[in-house]
Amino acid sequence: MNLLAHAADIKSIGVPYVQNYTKAQYQSGNQNWSVTRDEHGIMYFGNDEGLLSFDGRYWQLNRMPNGLIVRSVAADGRGKIYSGGFGEFGYWENDKKGFLKYNSLIHLVPKKNQPVKEETWKIYVDKDKVIFQSFGSIYVYKNGKVNVIKAPKPFLFLFKTGSRYFVEQVDAGLFELKDDKLTYVEGSNILGSRVLSVLPFQKGKYLIGTAKNGLFIYDGKQVSPWQNQANDFLKTYQLNNGAFIPGKYIAYGTILNGIIIIDTAGNVVQHINKSSGLQNNTVLSLYVDTEQNLWAGLDNGIDRIEVNSPLYFYFDKTGRFGTVYSSIIFNNKIYLGTNQGLFYSDWISSGTKRLLQSFDFQLIPGSQGQVWELSLQDGRLLCGHNDGTFQVNGASITKISSISGGWTIKKFNSNQLIQGVYNGLLIYRKDVAGNWVFDHKIEGFSEPSRYVEQDNKGQIWISHAYKGIYKVTLSADSKKVISQKYYDKSSGLPDNYNVGVFNLDNRIVFSSDSGFYVYDDITDRFYKYQQLNKELHTFATSNKVIAAIGKKYWFINHGRVALADLSVPGKLTIDSNRFSSLNGQMVQNYENINLINNLTYLISVDDGFVILNDKDALKQNKITLPGVLIRKVENITDKTAVLSDMSNNADIYISIPYNQNNIRIAYALPYYKQAKIKYQYYLEGYSKQWSEWSPQSQKEFTNLNQGTYHFKVRAKINDESISAVKTFTFEILPPWYAGKVALAVYVLLIILIYYIIRYYYRLKLKRHQQEIQEKLQREKEEFLNREAIANEQHIVTIKNEQLQADLASKSRELANSAMNIVYKNELLQKISDEINNFKDSAGKKLSEDQLKKIHKVIDEGMSDDRDWNVFENSFNEAHENFFKKLKHGHPDLVPNDLKLCAYLRMNMSSKEMASLLNISLRGVEIRRYRLRKKLNLEHDKNLVEFLIEL
Repeated sequence: MNLLAHAADIKSIGVPYVQNYTKAQYQSGNQNWSVTRDEHGIMYFGNDEGLLSFDGRYWQLNRMPNGLIVRSVAADGRGKIYSGGFGEFGYWENDKKGFLKYNSLIHLVPKKNQPVKEETWKIYVDKDKVIFQSFGSIYVYKNGKVNVIKAPKPFLFLFKTGSRYFVEQVDAGLFELKDDKLTYVEGSNILGSRVLSVLPFQKGKYLIGTAKNGLFIYDGKQVSPWQNQANDFLKTYQLNNGAFIPGKYIAYGTILNGIIIIDTAGNVVQHINKSSGLQNNTVLSLYVDTEQNLWAGLDNGIDRIEVNSPLYFYFDKTGRFGTVYSSIIFNNKIYLGTNQGLFYSDWISSGTKRLLQSFDFQLIPGSQGQVWELSLQDGRLLCGHNDGTFQVNGASITKISSISGGWTIKKFNSNQLIQGVYNGLLIYRKDVAGNWVFDHKIEGFSEPSRYVEQDNKGQIWISHAYKGIYKVTLSADSKKVISQKYYDKSSGLPDNYNVGVFNLDNRIVFSSDSGFYVYDDITDRFYKYQQLNKELHTFATSNKVIAAIGKKYWFINHGRVALADLSVPGKLTIDSNRFSSLNGQMVQNYENINLINNLTYLISVDDGFVILNDKDALKQNKITLPGVLIRKVENITDKTAVLSDMSNNADIYISIPYNQNNIRIAYALPYYKQAKIKYQYYLEGYSKQWSEWSPQSQKEFTNLNQGTYHFKVRAKINDESISAVKTFTFEILPPWYAGKVALAVYVLLIILIYYIIRYYYRLKLKRHQQEIQEKLQREKEEFLNREAIANEQHIVTIKNEQLQADLASKSRELANSAMNIVYKNELLQKISDEINNFKDSAGKKLSEDQLKKIHKVIDEGMSDDRDWNVFENSFNEAHENFFKKLKHGHPDLVPNDLKLCAYLRMNMSSKEMASLLNISLRGVEIRRYRLRKKLNLEHDKNLVEFLIEL
């Protein structure tokens, strides 16, 4: 960190700005025994409860083994913080995850000097060695070993001054430690007891401070008392420690009355105690950092004092005079106009030899009530009051106007003043004695006039106390208004309310919450003052402008203060950094800043005033900001858990498990002066662009995917100076199912699956081939079967055809056989009929016996069963066991019935059947009838069809 801080020039009026850090803020023990700062700008305090650290934003406590009090701390500038307590000393260092871990060195103490049973009160880092000091021993740690230095009598405290070390032996005097040996400082017996500070003084000299005997100078040869303004104070209130402030100042902390600062001439320039801002009057430790902040470890709390600030404060801790609306220095008196009246005190001019500037404010009789303004006009001090307007004469006042509400008074011309009051405008004139007296109230205008300005045309611009702007033209004698016009939003103003009118470098400008505006005569409208607004940046929305000196102007932006320089044409420079401690301390809309001399301003604040020394006003206040620190990384997935602490901001690369991918990153800028700090971040790999500027010093990221991220952050002070970018790299590890082991398992599984698939594919292919072969075989067999069936069917067809042919042949044979029988029987019947007519040779008919014999033979021939048997066999062969089926279905059929059925099936005529049955046609009909009954045929059923279907 590189801050371009100049040597302090401490003033004796008021006190520097004091920042209180209370126990409630840092949440640790009351007492703070020692202070140091590391290479990153982080402050460390030896606290009752452990090692306390502060980065400007976050406090953090690290406890010593056994909860020891940390009495001493020292940073080596290389990442180690050394600390000591009772029977213990060692160092703190970050582990791999950024957590600050304590490493004890007590085991390196030689066994003959153990156990160590004393407090370690001082620690000094000197190149490659570290020195620890207790009341009984001095321990030198170097090259991994601890060397012990003892003395015949107990030590008090060891002091490092430049490259030299001094230590007091109780009742033996002051000794110098050199090359691990103690050498007596000649003449140090004059010091008495309890040397509590040894500081560099003038060239080759050292300033020695004792608890009760005052200050002494050691010139390398002898020790002599130093006469100075602080001796009696330090003896009375017991000097306890000291610190050298670069330049020409020395600060001493006391047991009973805070801090006193003296210069090298012995003059007391500052006294800071509980009544002027410290939390506690007992100062246990002092430390001056590179920004010339004076850190005070107190018996109860921690304070930071900006000794090189150009601002010095005086606060009314008793509340005696209330809220300050205006202040001014006139004729060696300082006047404060408050809500309770007008107060004054003597003002000691610079150069007067005096311990400190002190004040005893008294209320001027008759001034009780609200004071709005104190204004110096041509050697006369005027007081604008709720009850009227007064001229201030030392410790008394004279009323010059009874009209209420003297808000603002301005020069109207060489002999007149114009004043804005609650109900219009007033004119004052000079009398023969040079005093200002009330002349008249301007007729024709009665609006509340908060701000009044006159332009170069003589027109009066008035800012209404609440709403809008008025432009007024007065008569030649200034008695009355001859023209006036009201302007509001319709005239180009951004709003009807909160519009002010001010004179900036001889040009009338109008303030608003949207920026500054100017009036254009030609169009009679208001337009944004773009050039000014652009140069003012965040102060473009200022609510008040106050003339400083020359072409310098104060801009007040709702509690924030900046000094702008318009002395270079075409260029405006603005400085707000130095005045950040004023932010929010002034009465809004009634801010008041008065010039004391060419370099000093008197600024009114709520409960007092501030003296500003602007000696460096012509120099650009360049600040190279420290880098932003990454302070903590937390897992916020389920419950908050710290992943990395980064206590001394080591560059740590951390890997975060995927199941903890919701994180919070805390960061801080180790800038301790009062300032408005904003941060901007960008997470590379997640964000698309830089975030908006925000005062938030931590950021949460949720559901981060696996991968490497670069978190970038930077800071901005007072919307002006921007720090360098700090980059923190971290990795979100893959989920368990995407880790290296898992990937290896996946590869093995893929290989295994590949071989399994390959195996099953081959098996399936084999099965498929087998199925194809089986299918082919089946198709072949089916084809063969079909061929066989086709052949069989062909054979059957052939056989059937053969059978049909045979059947037809048999049927023909059967028919022929039946016809033959019919023909035979007809022939025999004819023969039988003819035989009856036969005659013998004598011409006589044959005898009956002969005829009977012949008829018998014929009848036997006609009813020969052999013919039927042959017929029946042939019929059965032709008609598939017709008779068996018929007998099975109708067992009551007699042979003649069967014969009739056969003949009917053959579809023979009744005549043929009569011939075969050897009966008459009538007999055939009777048998058909009887047969229908035996077969149980319905009336409409054809007998022949039935027999054919059988």
